[in-house]
Amino acid sequence: MRILVAEDDATINAQISSTLVEHRYVVDSVCDGKDALFMGSSEPYDAIILDLGLPHMDGISILDQWRAQGIATPVMILTARDSWSDKVIGMDSGADDYLAKPFHMEELLARVRALIRRSTGNTSAVLKCGPIELHTRSGKAFVGGLPIVLTSHEFKVLSYLMHHQDELISRTELTEHIYSQDYDRDSNTIEVFVGRLRKKLPKGSIETIRGSGYRLVNPD
Repeated sequence: MRILVAEDDATINAQISSTLVEHRYVVDSVCDGKDALFMGSSEPYDAIILDLGLPHMDGISILDQWRAQGIATPVMILTARDSWSDKVIGMDSGADDYLAKPFHMEELLARVRALIRRSTGNTSAVLKCGPIELHTRSGKAFVGGLPIVLTSHEFKVLSYLMHHQDELISRTELTEHIYSQDYDRDSNTIEVFVGRLRKKLPKGSIETIRGSGYRLVNPD
């Protein structure tokens, strides 16, 4: 799952980004309001962490423009301001959550997980597809109750498919959501990761729709 972090404090930005990467998220980060607007408008994200006090363009103006453009990516506002009026303005502008500084990274992670689950129609922290389970909090996967070992990229592919099970997902979409903007993307490697996953999941779990992409289904 891919996240944009828009925070002008370099230390906080680095802390958030590194924590997300440690938990197997793909992260793009910016420190400027205009850059945040551009990235959020042009790249597909599963969630955005947006500071209100960005230079050159404030977070509320950015969020207003995203929503006016029809961009529905879930957004969590991050700010040092802790007044009820800022929360109201943010939520009325289309924010999905609000976190005031200072904060604990575990709370930020929990809120990010919840944002992504809600946006994909999932309510439980444990995603299930037949015998396959993905525990979003621990980042562990199971088949029939037994743990399976996944590489970082295998986990990212499985996580995206689990959040969008029964949906047709193109190779391009998978590529955009498991690599950051700066990564040398090669959609052909998606076939490699899917092939490895198939060996670890029940037969028939990942369907290939020729010329279109993949679909994760209940093999039962």
